[in-house]
Amino acid sequence: MTSFLFDTNTDRVLSAGSDFKTYLRRMNLKCGWLLLLSISTGVWSVPIDRHEGNQEVKEEVQEESVDTGLYYDRYLREVIEVLETDPHFREKLQTANTEDIKNGRLSKELDLVSHHVRTRLDELKRQEVSRLRMLLKAKLDSTNTQSLQMDHASLLKQFEHLDPHNQNTFEAKDLELLISTATKDLENYDAERHEEFKRYEMLKEHERREYLKSLDQEKRDREEKRMQELKEKHRQHPKVNSPGSVAQLREVWEETDGLDPQEFNPKTFFKLHDTNEDGVLDEQELEALFTKELEKVYDPKNEEDDMMEMEEERLRMREHVMKNVDTNKDRLVSLEEFLKSTEKKEFNNPKEWETLDNKPVYTEEELQRFEAELRDKEEELKRRAETLRQEQELLKERGKALEAQRREYQQAVQEMSQRQKELQAVDGHPPAGPNGELQFQPETHKPQEAKAPAEHEAEVQSNLPAEPPQNLPSHT
Repeated sequence: MTSFLFDTNTDRVLSAGSDFKTYLRRMNLKCGWLLLLSISTGVWSVPIDRHEGNQEVKEEVQEESVDTGLYYDRYLREVIEVLETDPHFREKLQTANTEDIKNGRLSKELDLVSHHVRTRLDELKRQEVSRLRMLLKAKLDSTNTQSLQMDHASLLKQFEHLDPHNQNTFEAKDLELLISTATKDLENYDAERHEEFKRYEMLKEHERREYLKSLDQEKRDREEKRMQELKEKHRQHPKVNSPGSVAQLREVWEETDGLDPQEFNPKTFFKLHDTNEDGVLDEQELEALFTKELEKVYDPKNEEDDMMEMEEERLRMREHVMKNVDTNKDRLVSLEEFLKSTEKKEFNNPKEWETLDNKPVYTEEELQRFEAELRDKEEELKRRAETLRQEQELLKERGKALEAQRREYQQAVQEMSQRQKELQAVDGHPPAGPNGELQFQPETHKPQEAKAPAEHEAEVQSNLPAEPPQNLPSHT
């Protein structure tokens, strides 16, 4: 899994075993092989109702699937769903063994699927490439990396679940890479899950200590006493049977299956709890067997019981059974392996099971290193916060300067406009408008003053036509 975009300490990954076949078993479709079963905090047990004359096993159907935690989870699911629609590929998958899937031989069957399936796969790959490009851009933007000349083809090479050299069509190599990458990313899940739980417990203890430091002496003593009482109350639980022992399986046989414990039969028990009837017990089916034991120790209604610890306990139980029963290490328990495990001495006389409250998951030195890491991260966050505060102050100052400059420019423009109007008035030019256009004023006619009678008469006389000349020759 790439570390460029994803932090392996925080990503949650589905426990799917060391091969892709195990993963496919967890995805058990309605018709058979691809509906993802619930895990982690949502692990469920299989209730079985027995009726007289009817040995029908009723299986609870989990409608909602669980995200694997892989950053390409949706792409993986959609590719599998599309391939499952092709009858030829579906048949090949059902008959394929683990090695056929892991070594890539199954991917060669891609050339024989129908045209519309290949077209849909091509479309899914182009969508995935587009999504990865967006993730890359977002990552580069968040780190202030100059991406004007970003080479997407080179950057896509860090994603191992598809072929970056061919970004348009889904080929056999893409299926092979998808299978191998999912296998690799999932096979180390258990170790990562243990490490994640350890960090969770150390953080919880760190917060407890910091909380106590914040109290005065009297309140601190009272709170420490209360916490110690809760811890002791949690330890007061019935004996927990060793996972996979005859006592533990008989308890499931009696209380979950509703059968007579004196008639316990390992082969019948196996078939009852092989809920998908594929001939093996996968990790989900095994973990469902431990619910009754876990309920002895953990109750979500109790303040002293931590459900995260319950899931860690479930994981420890499953690992214990796998270590003793899964002889070929394929993380699947066959009927033969299961029956052989019942013949061992440990099956009838197991060691007492130690729960987490009696088994510390970290040392004081590890806690101190974790707290130092938290302090370093806190200091880094403070530095970033201070940098952001300074940048914010700088932006405010720049905003104020720009506002003052804007007001100065506005005042200068008004002064220039007023000066221009004054100059135009002196030169006799019509004044200009706000945009420089000329403004003409309508002419005003002054009323004429009344003239004196003598002046008026003289003016009239001067306007009379001259008398015609005398003694002009007469025309005949």
